[in-house]
Amino acid sequence: MNVANLSIKEIRERLEILDEVPKDFLQYLKEDKRKGVQALVRQVEAVLARQEQLARQWTEMTEYERMLRSKGHVHVFGIDEVGRGPLAGPVVAGAVCLPEDFYLPGLNDSKKLPAATREAFYEVIMRDALAVGIGIVDARRIDEINILAATKEAMRLAIDNAGMMPDACLLDAVQLSGLACEQVPIIGGDGKSVSIAAASIVAKVTRDKMMAEYAAQYPQYGFDKNAGYGTAEHVAAIARFGPTPLHRMTFAGVKEQA
Repeated sequence: MNVANLSIKEIRERLEILDEVPKDFLQYLKEDKRKGVQALVRQVEAVLARQEQLARQWTEMTEYERMLRSKGHVHVFGIDEVGRGPLAGPVVAGAVCLPEDFYLPGLNDSKKLPAATREAFYEVIMRDALAVGIGIVDARRIDEINILAATKEAMRLAIDNAGMMPDACLLDAVQLSGLACEQVPIIGGDGKSVSIAAASIVAKVTRDKMMAEYAAQYPQYGFDKNAGYGTAEHVAAIARFGPTPLHRMTFAGVKEQA
């Protein structure tokens, strides 16, 4: 192929429609001395390097899933929660069972992803997962039983609401009593397992939507911006307006200002 006969615009258009850049085509581009073509080569190589890095990350983050499937476990659930630390709102857990051939490069701990990426990944997970369950425990229940117990209750609810019983569960740090399947608690699991990462995204997007809805009911507290966490503005609003039914009365930031 003589890419010298192609304009830089034509080369760019060809690259845009290719799902994968053939190695021989990339080599032809490298041999083209035009500065514009060399700029395109650098862009392509950066994309390829990023794809390779994400593929390696995916392999690393599916190690636990592959280990459990090698033991005969078909329905491997990832379990995670969001909302342990806020002064207001529920704790929300997600339970997700991904197909063995699922591939979503870049899937990671929800806290490490921009909101737009989280929401896009959420749509893919909800569409392609074998099962998704969500568990929600509100502020009153958190006050009644404490946040750790409420977190575990939300996780059990998420499993129960998935519509499928797990053969094995990967959990972010905690272990659940009375669960009749193998459990693998992983510290920092939402950054080490794609199943837990998927659960963290489902939980995070679900809770953020809830807090945005609560912001319309209680606009003084900025729930759409702080998600119930104890920002200076949020604490000041509690001191000025008092706590809402969404606030956790046993949490220090609320008790001190209420």
